[in-house]
Amino acid sequence: MLVGRRLPGGIQERVLAGLGLVVLVLGVDNALEWRHTSPLIVIGAVLLGGIVGELIGIERWLGRLGDLAQRRLVRGSDHSRVSEGFVAASLLFCVGPLTVVGSIQDGLTGNHATLVSKAVLDGFAAIALASTLGWGVGLAALSVLVVQGGISLGAGLFEHVLSEGSEALAALVSAGGVLIVGIGIKLLGLKDVKVGNFLPALVLAPALVGVVEAVR
Repeated sequence: MLVGRRLPGGIQERVLAGLGLVVLVLGVDNALEWRHTSPLIVIGAVLLGGIVGELIGIERWLGRLGDLAQRRLVRGSDHSRVSEGFVAASLLFCVGPLTVVGSIQDGLTGNHATLVSKAVLDGFAAIALASTLGWGVGLAALSVLVVQGGISLGAGLFEHVLSEGSEALAALVSAGGVLIVGIGIKLLGLKDVKVGNFLPALVLAPALVGVVEAVR
């Protein structure tokens, strides 16, 4: 943030655009994991997840959480991107193969090398995000704690379902990649797709794999 505030507006825009392009490529790379499962499962999970998320109003609740933090910690500010920074960073840091696989490895074997590598990557991404979206990016630490901590603590329950190379994990990563593409589109200023409302897709994707396998 200290660096970002001292940069000219044009450079800040280029940083955000560059990050948007990188996030877009990362999302596409993850989304292509549907080669190891059925694309229909991923499509179904994203569409159904979007409907469920819209009915629940996840994006609205996330926005309220960010706005609450803004009111408490940024008194007198006319404009803040706390909510946007929180949502974008939470999705970027909590969706992907490193999150799931690393947390499961940590919970089952105590090997946290994957999570350490992920932390380094997330750190550089956080610097770029915070320079343009502000300190709301730091609130994503809570999301990381809940998601990665929850998976690590409950790793035994996911051992057979989300094992490395499984179809369920591929579906989860692919659906997450689609959501990350949405973040990239938003960072590029093309469209606000309200990615938060698609979060249920991350649960529905492996669930649909289980349903299809049961039917078979």
